[in-house]
Amino acid sequence: MLKKVVRIFFIVLGGTIGFLYIPMIIDLLNIDMNLLKNPYLGMALGAIILFLLSYVIVDHVVNFFKWIEDTLIKLPAMDLLFGSLGMIVGLVISYLGTMPLQDINIQVVSQVLPIFITIILGYLGFRVGFRRREEFSSLLRTGKKDKLKETTDEGDAEQKDEVPKPKILDTSVIIDGRIADICSTGFLEGTLVIPQFVLGELQHIADSSDALKRNRGRRGLDVLNRIQKELPIKVEIYEGDFEEIAEVDSKLIKLAKVTDGIVVTNDFNLNKVCDLQRVPVLNINDLANAVKPVVLPGEELVVQVIKDGKEQRQGIAYLDDGTMIVVEEGRDYIGKTIEVIITSVLQTSAGRMIFAKPKTLEKAL
Repeated sequence: MLKKVVRIFFIVLGGTIGFLYIPMIIDLLNIDMNLLKNPYLGMALGAIILFLLSYVIVDHVVNFFKWIEDTLIKLPAMDLLFGSLGMIVGLVISYLGTMPLQDINIQVVSQVLPIFITIILGYLGFRVGFRRREEFSSLLRTGKKDKLKETTDEGDAEQKDEVPKPKILDTSVIIDGRIADICSTGFLEGTLVIPQFVLGELQHIADSSDALKRNRGRRGLDVLNRIQKELPIKVEIYEGDFEEIAEVDSKLIKLAKVTDGIVVTNDFNLNKVCDLQRVPVLNINDLANAVKPVVLPGEELVVQVIKDGKEQRQGIAYLDDGTMIVVEEGRDYIGKTIEVIITSVLQTSAGRMIFAKPKTLEKAL
């Protein structure tokens, strides 16, 4: 069907060109053929020429249109909307800017130059609208919030401000899996936002040739399916992307700034970068450390020494929640269950370490 439409277009175009320009070309070439100077004969000749030419290039034209169609279909609705609005603004500016050129008697300036200006400004308008879509969307949301504050009383405005911010998940926290358990308990409020570029990275990990990475990627996809299908929390897939930014972590920070969201992660380095750029961040490891039992220096515990430590004569034990205990002079007790006394506790965003010594040594002293 599309091929027929293209061929009809070529016939009409050829007829129009032949009607307008073939008699003029005959005059310019000084060819003594009055029959060809007939515009209707020129129209027929032009239509035949472009009709025959269409058989050569119609497939290329159809493929080009299909490529444009596929590209537009794959574009997210927001990208297409703001790109189209930007192009409309560019075309309006080009129309207003080229109106004075119509009065100039120079043909190149009055006819050719406006065409180039229209094409360039239309393209630039589309690119600006497409590349800055997030900023424009953020401005619209900000304006909407301001309008709501102006049209409601103080109590309603405070109620609007209490709407939870969207929580943006990064790849590490999805693979970790604890985010699903946190959501099921109801401690995490608001909408969970899963960016498309995070899904792409997760799929890349799941398709890895390395077995460990492949299992981690598939675990992350299973966690997302569980959150989306089983848990009573709203999940949104963010289709946009920041093409000018290469790193996924940088894209997450940019998205959090644009949408006024909160990054959820257990990546220690991403946590620090968010703090430096003043982007709100929730670290799952911080939450896990906060709910662990409090252990104070001087307390006594019963632990099993599992292996030797990095330093000389150290032993390593673990609490039920996985917290590591470094037992000084504990190497001789590997495989035994002993009483220890806590000497110090080191707490960081990367985890918690407890230092202790055997109680028997304390008694000996």
